[in-house]
Amino acid sequence: MFRKNKASSSSEESKLSIWALTWPIMIEMTLQFMLGTADTVMVSRISDDAVAVVGISTQFFNAVIVLFSLVCSGSGILIAQKLGANKKLEARQIGVMSVAITAMIGIVVSILLVSCTNLFINMLNVPTEIRSLAHTYMSIVGGGMIITALNLSFSTTVRNTGDTRSPMLIAVGMNVLHIVLNYGFIFGAFGLPKWGLYGVALSMIIARATAMLFQLRLFRHAFGERIQFREFLTFNRKLLKEVVKLGWPLSMNGASWTFSQLTIFSFIATMGAEQLATRTYLNTIESFAFLFGMSLSMGIQIRISYLYGAGRYREMYSDSYKVLVRGIVIVLVNTGIILLFRHQLLQLFTDDQRIIDSALSLLWLNLILQPGKMWNMAIGQSLNAIGDSRNVMYYTLPIMWFCAVVVSYYLAVPFEYGLLGIYIGMISDEYVRGTVSFLRWRHHKKTKFASAFRSSSAQLAEDGSTKPVSI
Repeated sequence: MFRKNKASSSSEESKLSIWALTWPIMIEMTLQFMLGTADTVMVSRISDDAVAVVGISTQFFNAVIVLFSLVCSGSGILIAQKLGANKKLEARQIGVMSVAITAMIGIVVSILLVSCTNLFINMLNVPTEIRSLAHTYMSIVGGGMIITALNLSFSTTVRNTGDTRSPMLIAVGMNVLHIVLNYGFIFGAFGLPKWGLYGVALSMIIARATAMLFQLRLFRHAFGERIQFREFLTFNRKLLKEVVKLGWPLSMNGASWTFSQLTIFSFIATMGAEQLATRTYLNTIESFAFLFGMSLSMGIQIRISYLYGAGRYREMYSDSYKVLVRGIVIVLVNTGIILLFRHQLLQLFTDDQRIIDSALSLLWLNLILQPGKMWNMAIGQSLNAIGDSRNVMYYTLPIMWFCAVVVSYYLAVPFEYGLLGIYIGMISDEYVRGTVSFLRWRHHKKTKFASAFRSSSAQLAEDGSTKPVSI
């Protein structure tokens, strides 16, 4: 895939530019947001209680999915690094091992979630009046975690080879199918039974399983010659050690964030189903504000991993700052659009005036929250891409749990600020972590890569042969 001839090099540069990597992710995220919004709107036609169940269940399943990132996140970065260093065979072996290990974890997780659903419901402090609904939804979706694990592993591998377009098309098709089946099961359309939330869970499993079949075919051709099934039985210990070394801090970071959000949702759950539904609606709406920013962050991680593997450090730093600035502008514009149509958006989900009034006041805080998220994610992803995930973990965990959890709890519960206190805690968390990450990123430029920058500057001064790649 990465050949040394000039034509191939030019093609690869085009394929791995920020724009080429990011636009398919942006389209995928946008359509997922739109379809996710439609999903929430349809579930709200069942009841606000059903929305509350989907909201807290989603947070729980996000926490579960973090278990798969132990392998997926580390392997994705290493695949891009290896391809950047023109080590295609090693990249292929890493991708195959990632899928095999993730599948084994997914089987264990699925069995555990089906057999212990009530235990997890109790741990989440799910309000009594919605526990039966929660059991139905969580047991079905939880049993399909093996499918989710494989989809994540396949798509992560393919994206980090530089092909972000194909996973986008599959994800879009999966979400469209999910929405169509949702409509059928909720309203009894297309000759389907009217199964309510049970049907919503079932439609999700069907849509994900369909996507998995397409992802498998895509994965098997991701490295040129088709991957044979016997390759899944072969493990390279040296490469596996590299994956785990990079992946476990990433997994810890992801787990920490997800479990902190889950803890916050459990605080909100003690306030009642109404507050839980409010936060769920806000989560859906706020996703629009950050979806482009998240797309840029995902794209820059792939590019920086590749540039790092190729030893092109000057371009690596330049691109990270470009993405940061453009991302902040984009999330602010998106937040402005949300605020402009805030009444219409909230009325799509509910006619409960208490929920609407509460959500309206909180939406304005996104003018502060969203730039902080972009600041934190863009620089954090850049650090992860160069393999600095362990140091990121060391400062991320204490900051996150103090600001996002402890501060949120005391402001929301003892001081009785409710959801406002939750937002203040989340805002402080994003900015503190973002600032520390930025200082760490600057530190690398001055120390770890200082000699490379001096050499690059000398070469530029001599013949101008090193040119940054335009995004």
